[in-house]
Amino acid sequence: MDYLEAIDETSYLSVPNASTYRKIMRCFYREYEKMNFQLYKEDIFELVKKDPLFDTYTMDQLVLDLNALVKWKNLIPIQDPGRVYTIADYKNKQYQYTMSEYAVEIERLTVRLENIFLESGNLSTNFFVRLEKSLDEASMMERASLKEVNEWWNLLQEDFKRLNQNYQDYLRDFYSGKTEQLMKSVEFIVHKDKFIQYLTDFVQEMQRHSRKIERILVQNIPVIEETVLEKVVQSELDIPHAQLEVHGNAEQSIRENVQGKWKSLKNWFVDTEKRECECKKVLKITNDVIRSIIQNAALIVQIQNWGISRKDDYKKFLELFLKCENLEEAQKLSAHVFGVQKIEHFKTLEPWEEDTINKSIYEEPPAEFLLKPHTRNYREKKDKRGFSDKTMEKMIQREAYLKQVQGQKEIVMHYIKDHKIVFSEISERVTEDTRKVFLQWIAQANMNSQKKGRTEYGQEYRLMREKGTCVLKCEDGDLTMPSYILEFR
Repeated sequence: MDYLEAIDETSYLSVPNASTYRKIMRCFYREYEKMNFQLYKEDIFELVKKDPLFDTYTMDQLVLDLNALVKWKNLIPIQDPGRVYTIADYKNKQYQYTMSEYAVEIERLTVRLENIFLESGNLSTNFFVRLEKSLDEASMMERASLKEVNEWWNLLQEDFKRLNQNYQDYLRDFYSGKTEQLMKSVEFIVHKDKFIQYLTDFVQEMQRHSRKIERILVQNIPVIEETVLEKVVQSELDIPHAQLEVHGNAEQSIRENVQGKWKSLKNWFVDTEKRECECKKVLKITNDVIRSIIQNAALIVQIQNWGISRKDDYKKFLELFLKCENLEEAQKLSAHVFGVQKIEHFKTLEPWEEDTINKSIYEEPPAEFLLKPHTRNYREKKDKRGFSDKTMEKMIQREAYLKQVQGQKEIVMHYIKDHKIVFSEISERVTEDTRKVFLQWIAQANMNSQKKGRTEYGQEYRLMREKGTCVLKCEDGDLTMPSYILEFR
């Protein structure tokens, strides 16, 4: 479980004074790129001070920061014996500092993260061509040397990795919040055709090449899985792996790695029983992106036509009214702009009172139609007139309910004879509500060990049972039940 332990080398990225530590490490990394691997503290101080934000930064602060970076294993101090001239120099111990391997990779990662949106993926189809060629050569690897097999395998995996990574990076941008906002802007309409054409070409090429690759894979699966993959494992074992050799699990780790990579490649182009291949999923996602671009563009154009054109018309009308010399001219212009010829006509299915050709439409009584906006955000206005007094309605409802309860009580009490209800002796048909009351009383008594209960009318009773069953005739059907007896106190 060593790989799950904390990585101390990343501490400088998240501590409170991270900006200072990152500046120091970035200076080390830029010098590392120039093949200048070892630096004195004076060199670092000079590089840091070039930044205006570090005008007040002192050498003492730098020493403390360098010690912290040494503690986190980002820097490795190397004592320089050549600079010792006095006993004081020896006691001060002049050091050169160099980056650790972890620190180099961490800084390389931070640089890449800073430029991740500049290094956007692309949907190049060259990888399909190269994968197709490499897989077509799989049968030849059966007789090739281990070195040739290793080169073939590395090239195949590199192309597949680049293909998978590039399409993910490219399509990731379309699902980010900023891109989604951009796609809904007017400026995006200018570039939409370019994006649609680019994605369409990718889809067409992908469809064409994926079918070929699938066919080649299916043909070569037996050879690859039975022979070639084993040669790939052997070729990897021929390369010394220090860490794996020390832990004694080199072959197992390499074999799992090779099998996993091959399974990923195969599942990308070939369907399995449980799921469809990744290639088809990519096609669906790409088509969804194209559809989304077209829909957003159409919506933007529609909104633009609704709002902007009308705004321009109003501006033009205002200019014309301002040029009018008198009121009469303005009235004529108003009649022309807002007159009867500008009335909007709506065709309805409202029937006429008299179906005759001699009667004018202006003689028909007017009909009202409520027009509602066809937008998602539209909500009907709520009635804000306040609460109305419904005391009388509530009283009527209450009286009706009490009357119903009293009527039901009288019906139920009708079946109590000699302080008992013997269900086997009830010969007449009972109502549905009465049956529900009886069953409720029986269920209530069965829920306690004493078989006792209390009715909603305040009467206490005890549930008893005779041998056999009986049939309770009801208006909604006959109920076969145990021969129960309810004995009231």
